[in-house]
Amino acid sequence: MTDGENLVVDASAIAALLIAGGERGEWVAKQVLGKRLFAPEMLYYETANILRRESRKGTIDETTASVGYRDLLAMKIYCEPFSVLANRVWELRGSVTAYDASYIAVAEWRQAPLLTADLRLTRSNGPRCRFLTPPGP
Repeated sequence: MTDGENLVVDASAIAALLIAGGERGEWVAKQVLGKRLFAPEMLYYETANILRRESRKGTIDETTASVGYRDLLAMKIYCEPFSVLANRVWELRGSVTAYDASYIAVAEWRQAPLLTADLRLTRSNGPRCRFLTPPGP
């Protein structure tokens, strides 16, 4: 199922696209351009929670959070059901959270890179997927 046009995205990458702006947001935008995006179903919950959290902390204003949420809902992201990922998520339980494992499982199943801003995830043991991370700190 690999064709170079598929890309798995996690909530950290999508949040950077929606609200980070600057170099990081632009880098994510370039990575997703023209790609068919995949994620586990929970991507929407996690991204919505990031928007909520950043708004409550005052990192972004309510308008930015609301526009980001609207843009999230308008994105075309193919979501994989838990039933497809369940066994691999459980296999990874010793090294990453079930949430992170679900993104890894999609990337492995789709044989596509995982776009993430979570550098900690890229250092974990067990994943058999390629990671794409933004440059810099």
